[in-house]
Amino acid sequence: MFKIILSLILINLTLFVKAQHPPVFDGMSIDTSVIKLYDLEVQLVKYSYKPNGVKFLAVHDDEDTGIKAGFDYIRWYGGEIIDSQYGSIRDYNFTYMDDPYRIDPNAIYTKSGVHSRLKKNLYSTGEVEESLLKAGEQILNFYDPKSTGYILTLHNNGDGGFGISSYLPGYDLSSTADSVYINFQMDGDDLIYVTEPQLFSSFKKANVNVILQSKFAHNDGSLSVYAMQNNIPYVNVEVQHGHLEENLRLIELSVAVLKEYDLIKKE
Repeated sequence: MFKIILSLILINLTLFVKAQHPPVFDGMSIDTSVIKLYDLEVQLVKYSYKPNGVKFLAVHDDEDTGIKAGFDYIRWYGGEIIDSQYGSIRDYNFTYMDDPYRIDPNAIYTKSGVHSRLKKNLYSTGEVEESLLKAGEQILNFYDPKSTGYILTLHNNGDGGFGISSYLPGYDLSSTADSVYINFQMDGDDLIYVTEPQLFSSFKKANVNVILQSKFAHNDGSLSVYAMQNNIPYVNVEVQHGHLEENLRLIELSVAVLKEYDLIKKE
């Protein structure tokens, strides 16, 4: 009887994990690349519908409002979205030689980031760090920003914990920002984060919360730092969990701005 109950619980948990991702609609195609990090398997699932140069990337598996908004966008306009799926949590958690490791998947794109942000016991190995760098390379190769010409990411945050004010002077992330523009009519948790001054100016002109990353930002291994190091324009749509309509609005605006600079082909 206990085994039957346990099996039912596991089935329900599996259904719950799969249910977080929006349903595939007619005409959509799927391509998958699998990352193996020891006992952790990460699936990079690319959903495509009428590909037109618009390509989104989500690296966290617990930020689903952005995925839903991305699906809504490509349903109406076409495009592609790469969704990272590894268990509905934020960090990569895995074991190597019986030792537990944990790292934010938005910290694996530079050697310095992996080394400084890997959570481990007293020691780690070069092999583990090299494996994480290869995982970052696999994500980048699958997204292929060099041919796309930009990186457009989707992130979500909690209510009041992190937002536009985090980048103001005297706050935790102030050294990360070169410039900050705030529309006080917007929720402070809904914002755009960019690496190019021209992009910052366009979002500011559109009167939305926007941050321009500093050229002296700490090398934390994030995609935005990688993008700046490699001269790839970067846009992150960062919206509070549950703000689906605002998420879609900022996605539409981001695509329009990227088209303004011919980073996405105009229809």
